[in-house]
Amino acid sequence: MKKEIIISGFGGQGVMSIGKNLVEAGMEEKFFVTWAPSYGPEMRGGTANCHVGISSDPIGAPMFTHPTELIAMNAPSIEKFGYKVRSGGSVFINSSVVKEQFLREDVSVYYVPCEDIAAELGNLKVANMVMLGAYIGATKALQVETVEKMIHEMFTGPKAKLIPLNLAALQRGLDAVQ
Repeated sequence: MKKEIIISGFGGQGVMSIGKNLVEAGMEEKFFVTWAPSYGPEMRGGTANCHVGISSDPIGAPMFTHPTELIAMNAPSIEKFGYKVRSGGSVFINSSVVKEQFLREDVSVYYVPCEDIAAELGNLKVANMVMLGAYIGATKALQVETVEKMIHEMFTGPKAKLIPLNLAALQRGLDAVQ
């Protein structure tokens, strides 16, 4: 298996968190992994993306031009990276923000209303966990149980109260692509 994923959106949408969760779960499952973050000049509200590599073989470079998958949390992400996804790849679109259809017939496209689902759960900050669940559900790149374990490890101490909400968001994302 070899996944080269670009995760992109505005700062504050949890783009880096999606990437870090994928990398940590990949390490837990004994894959080779890379994570290369990139931030725009602003933090919250600026552009942010990361390149994530997950592979059963050693990874030669942490950055790539033509990903196997794109996770786009906003429209500028589609404009910048959408046509770079390899033929046969997958594009995951936050349809709560991106209203236009992505017109490519050579890739699988998943429209996930991340922020709508997060609002139903009572906290817009878990929109990224909805998208993470959708990605895991559609690609089967990693085991759901491993990602759940990473969520438990991420939220400790006073933040442990956020575990049920994040697990619910992950599940809603899985359900969105079934």
